[in-house]
Amino acid sequence: MRIFWELRYFFIRHRLSYLKAGLLLSGVAVLSLMPPLIIGDVVDQIIVNRLDSAGLWMHVGALSLCAVAIYLMRIVWRRTLYGASYQLSLDLRRAIYRHLMNLSPSALQNFPTGDIMALATNDVQAVEMTAGEAVLSIFDGLLTGLLVLGVMIFAISGWLTLIALLPWPLMSLVMWVLGKQIHTRFDVAQAAFGRLNSVVQESIAGLRTLRGMGAEPFAERLLQRSSDAANTANLEVARVDAKYDPVIYLTVGSSVLLSVAGGAVFIDRGELSVGDLTSFTLYLGQLVWPMFAFGWMANIVQRGSAAYARIRAFLERPSGVPDNGRIDELTNLDLQVDIGRFAFPGSEQPVLENLHFGLAAGCTIGVIGPTGSGKSTLLALLARLYEAESVDIRLGQQRLADYRLSSLRQRMAFVMQESVLFSASLRENLSFSNQHVDDDALFAVLETVGLADEVRRFPNGLDTVVGERGVTLSGGQRQRLCLGRALLAGASILLLDDALSAVDAEKEHAILRSLERDTRHLSRVIVSHRLSAVRDADEILVLDHGRIRERGTHAELLAAGGWYADTWRYQRLEAEVVASD
Repeated sequence: MRIFWELRYFFIRHRLSYLKAGLLLSGVAVLSLMPPLIIGDVVDQIIVNRLDSAGLWMHVGALSLCAVAIYLMRIVWRRTLYGASYQLSLDLRRAIYRHLMNLSPSALQNFPTGDIMALATNDVQAVEMTAGEAVLSIFDGLLTGLLVLGVMIFAISGWLTLIALLPWPLMSLVMWVLGKQIHTRFDVAQAAFGRLNSVVQESIAGLRTLRGMGAEPFAERLLQRSSDAANTANLEVARVDAKYDPVIYLTVGSSVLLSVAGGAVFIDRGELSVGDLTSFTLYLGQLVWPMFAFGWMANIVQRGSAAYARIRAFLERPSGVPDNGRIDELTNLDLQVDIGRFAFPGSEQPVLENLHFGLAAGCTIGVIGPTGSGKSTLLALLARLYEAESVDIRLGQQRLADYRLSSLRQRMAFVMQESVLFSASLRENLSFSNQHVDDDALFAVLETVGLADEVRRFPNGLDTVVGERGVTLSGGQRQRLCLGRALLAGASILLLDDALSAVDAEKEHAILRSLERDTRHLSRVIVSHRLSAVRDADEILVLDHGRIRERGTHAELLAAGGWYADTWRYQRLEAEVVASD
């Protein structure tokens, strides 16, 4: 029952809805007491031959009025109670999404995509049922049970009620044992469901790779293994779940048998009428719902408790990059970077060491180096996706941590090598960070990134739907679209992580010239494996194993005759060979 205490903030916020539902449920419970009494009276009048036509129709009318009133009140309480519980699921999904947006990459490592999908679907639904079905089961089951028992004890026979309820303590013990079992097994089942989601998501994302490598059987084995594990875990839950109803029906059956046997004895003694026994058995039938409700409630609460524990574990996961800054305005955009040593969380191997440089507002710095030299990690630190004590990055003489993350990221546009597009139109993918731009502004940006003519040739132009993850576009088109989206965001600092790697060298050079012309007011940090992309930078850093191996302008590095000069000659020769073909 601890989950109800943990959700008390929600129940307090929606107390009027729950109070209204409680009053309606009380009305239903009271009205439900009338039909057995009416039917019992009819039976007694038939036995003594005192029931006439008018009396029969009066009793039928009373039953009909009770049925209509109960029906109407049930409609209203369902809308009220379940409407409140649906609001809880909405609140939880929003909380999961907001926390997901704030988590750093290192914090997300412990939560695969499939687990997060499971949290936002099955787990949230289980908690929602706790706030709806479980509350109903507790309140209505308890109220109905107490009212019915009160009538059975005080209006009919207390001794017969005691005899009929003899099997109940055993049922309560069995329900407690089953509740503990289902809590454990449901937690395992949800974890298995999360792993299955991850496998499916990865298979869909890597579909082209799997087909290209002929690895469909491998993916099928992975799916079969995770499906079997999820199926086995859910079967374990179902095995426990299946024991609830038989226990309830055995208890009800035993109670009916005892009440009929005991009632026959009381009738024989003249202590009970046939109508009283009829009403008693009907009331006993009404106790099926409270007994079922308590069993159903125990099941739901155990599922909800396990689900809410998983949701809390996610929501309480610290980001790794706390948003404790108080500065909103970024006026001075001079960047100063001092990195003593940086290693990824959980690793002792440094990725960057002794890295110190500055970038004045409106200037460009190029970062190059062999694969694994730490170029992308540097950009991630500039974007404050990671941080560490020995990393001091200042913007306008203020540490990045002093700024609010939302303000900082509004002024920094990070374009990664991997293009992420949404299953929406080109217009929506371009303007989701700035929804107040018109088509002229969109095409101006598309001209800058060399995509305007291609978009004009699309049958639906800007309204062309790109498909999931931009599947209908080429790799180069996706990268240029992402670059255009970053330019429209209104950022002051542009971080490009090999953002044109899928574009040929000639097209890349044309785009970079356009960028130089149209974004001179921006500060730019350009990471690229092509040296031609950084040749016009105000300073170029050559990284090797996380350290600055060379630095200077293009001309200075060529004159130095080091790695940069050798790589430049090699890439120029390669370009000439390609051009001659």
